[in-house]
Amino acid sequence: MSDDGHEQNGHEQNGHENVPSRQRRRFPGISSRAYEHPADRSALVALRKLSGFDTVFKALSGLLPERSLRLMFLSDSVRVSDQQFAYLNDMLRDACYILDLEKVPPMYVSQDPKPNAMCIGLDEPIIVVTTGLVDLLDEEEMRAVVGHEVGHALSGHAVYRTILLFLTNLAIRVAWIPLGNLAIMAIVTALREWFRKSELSADRAGLLVGQDLRASMRGLMKLAGGHHLHEMNVDAFLKQAEEYEAGGDLRDSVLKILNVLPRSHPFTTVRAAELKKWAESRDHQRIMDGHYPRRTEDKDTSVTDSFRESAASYASNVKGSKDPLMKLVSDIAGGAGDLGGRVRRGFGGFTTTTTRDDEPPSDTETPRGDG
Repeated sequence: MSDDGHEQNGHEQNGHENVPSRQRRRFPGISSRAYEHPADRSALVALRKLSGFDTVFKALSGLLPERSLRLMFLSDSVRVSDQQFAYLNDMLRDACYILDLEKVPPMYVSQDPKPNAMCIGLDEPIIVVTTGLVDLLDEEEMRAVVGHEVGHALSGHAVYRTILLFLTNLAIRVAWIPLGNLAIMAIVTALREWFRKSELSADRAGLLVGQDLRASMRGLMKLAGGHHLHEMNVDAFLKQAEEYEAGGDLRDSVLKILNVLPRSHPFTTVRAAELKKWAESRDHQRIMDGHYPRRTEDKDTSVTDSFRESAASYASNVKGSKDPLMKLVSDIAGGAGDLGGRVRRGFGGFTTTTTRDDEPPSDTETPRGDG
């Protein structure tokens, strides 16, 4: 039974796992700043502080296909309610109750075999989940996804996602204008980087709602590997994230950047590793203990402090990263010597030995790939 006294029963329909009722902690008045990734939070704080920000985006709503999207989902999808997908409606209401989101956003189930969910809209957020996702996840996994989308709504991400969709479509239309397309794609690239961080924020919101890390991990594994959960293992899945981060040389680091640039979401193994790290952090524990920033304090938030936290987060990630490029950046920042040798070795120029960085290679080292 949840804190509001509503019993949370499992459902056998559509293959959803029947899970026992249990109590979940509620977070009255919680600010989205409590769970937002520092890079996401700094951008949002800055945008909220801009004078006339809401007016500008409301003016843009006439250019955006928001009305068309709402009509499309209303006419060609199933709106979640007490009569339709009632168990999803219960999850949605419960997620809004836990995160103290006063107005429950409308939610639709759209026929699409590809597992997906999104939260869009300028004036009011709407949540859409595909039948592919509904069929793929059990009840507790789905609860984390619904919490993820409610987290987007609480943070105001729906507005910026809608803008991103609009600009992406615009970039396609003006691709024949070299400078115009470059300018728009620069904005789109920056928005995608922000949006990838916002996905990490929403994953945290999903954990706060579901309060079951194993279910969150299972959901991410299923997004990567499909229904075959009995063939997958959480530890092995997280090991992939470590291998992805640390493996290869500088060429692989560059390829990682190129691979992720067009994406709006981080890679699934990376999301799982990031969520597990946050779940084990002091910040998460403090929230669960009831110590978190309130919405009433949002207006007093310092933009400078938010950017400082964001910069510190990026610096910490670079310093602690096992990625070859990030290690090189960290070494440069630390004033490491023999930079040329490090770069050559990073690109596979020399085999790995125990030789110190400030010593010349020994006679046993043989060049590779230098022609």
